[in-house]
Amino acid sequence: MLDKSPHVLTAAVGAHGARIDPSGERDTVYVYDVPLRLWHWINAAAILVLGLTGYFIGSGTPTALGEASGSFLFGYIRFAHLSAGYVLTVGFLLRIYLALIGTLHAKQIFYVPLWRKSYWADLLYEFRWYAFLEAKPKKYVGHNPLAQVAMFSMFTQTITFMVVTGFALYAQGAGNDSWQYQFFSWVFSIWPNTQDVHTWHHLGLWVIVSFTLVHIYAVIREDVITRQSIVFSMISGKREFRG
Repeated sequence: MLDKSPHVLTAAVGAHGARIDPSGERDTVYVYDVPLRLWHWINAAAILVLGLTGYFIGSGTPTALGEASGSFLFGYIRFAHLSAGYVLTVGFLLRIYLALIGTLHAKQIFYVPLWRKSYWADLLYEFRWYAFLEAKPKKYVGHNPLAQVAMFSMFTQTITFMVVTGFALYAQGAGNDSWQYQFFSWVFSIWPNTQDVHTWHHLGLWVIVSFTLVHIYAVIREDVITRQSIVFSMISGKREFRG
């Protein structure tokens, strides 16, 4: 059955939407609702566009044939970047709303239960598991403790930082009368030099890239080694624990 902790699956029962396979070889738990799954994939697409266009904005574009005045390449790149930024921001605000009204699993990326003694023990176990020092994995319905730390620190906090600094940089072109300037100009009281904001914003890109690589590795690794349908759960919403 599920452990008293709402995250850990210790055997097959029907709590938290778990359905038991009659063969006894598989447990299925409905974890992620449709709105959350839609957000995940739209957010992933927005981050991909932002990452590619942000790289070119920060590092320079490829050489284009002809006169610079005859090409709008950089303009298209910047337009795509700003459009994806708006998609990311609106999606993130909706994701916060989903966390407020949704299940425990919808809230996990927005906090880390450091006050819970059992959490520290589970976190240490997950460190050892990913370091190949533990032979048997623990099975979690939602994010495991290490994933929760990574999502909160490398994703949620970094996305917030990127949205704030991104709109602050946008405000410089939009002008002092824009809503972007009204809400985000305070960033320049922290970094009066605009180039510093550009540098930190560009650094945030590489934090997101690092997180994405680790995230993809971790979910595929867990799918293969622990026989949990982690990748497919973000398509169907169901987490399967195969025997």
